Amino acid sequence: MHTIDYRAIVAAESARFADTLAGTALDAPVPSCPDWTAADLAWHLAEVQHFWSAIVAGLLDDPDLVPVLAHPADAELVELQRSRASALVGAFERRSPDDACWSWDDDGHTVGWVLRRQTHEAIIHRVDAELTAGGEVTDAAPDVAADTVDELLTVMVDGVPDWGTFTPDGHTLDLHATDVDRRWRLTFGRFTGTSPNSGTTHDLDAAGLAAVDADPADGEVAGNAWSLARWGWGRGDLGALSVTGDPRLADRLRTVIADGTQ
Repeated sequence: MHTIDYRAIVAAESARFADTLAGTALDAPVPSCPDWTAADLAWHLAEVQHFWSAIVAGLLDDPDLVPVLAHPADAELVELQRSRASALVGAFERRSPDDACWSWDDDGHTVGWVLRRQTHEAIIHRVDAELTAGGEVTDAAPDVAADTVDELLTVMVDGVPDWGTFTPDGHTLDLHATDVDRRWRLTFGRFTGTSPNSGTTHDLDAAGLAAVDADPADGEVAGNAWSLARWGWGRGDLGALSVTGDPRLADRLRTVIADGTQ
């Protein structure tokens, strides 16, 4: 993970995203994001990159300090996204990964966390742009794709807030990236707890990372890291992957991921 040039990837993937949408009708539907058009997709990434560029540039500790980004005419959205991507890359260039800043993740209050998160944000939305354009989806390098899988599982799936409890139910699923020989084990269970902020009581299907040992999991999804990353993020199906053991566990994990990344 530490050898990946995240900043260069943010720049390259953001440029590919913009170049793809520049040649796409802005009212084209986004297959991977129901109810979105290409214009919505361009605005979303522009807004996200604007937000995080402000956080990193100012090392802000309060998201309310980020200036509101004005929504331009649709014809200007792609160029707006280009400018926000440039601002984001520039902010990363001026900061150290160890610098402290705000994030929504309790374990992510550094520029390095933001850099990694925005790398995979750009990759996945570049895939969305290519799917919208109807062309071929460009692969990511195997080590980068494996990191996409790892970031998805460690940031978006694993872990519970200190006011919640995860209770395993004994079912396990392995994800195996065969081209880089990396394996992740998920254990399923229930997440319960009441948020002190909203007062909402939760009782949800959930999953968490567990140590991989010699005992086999109840199921496995295997294939190259890029196919795993696309499937995990809902930008590809199981057709490029091998599913063994209990097939219901793969669908269960995708539902848990979808619920956690809305």
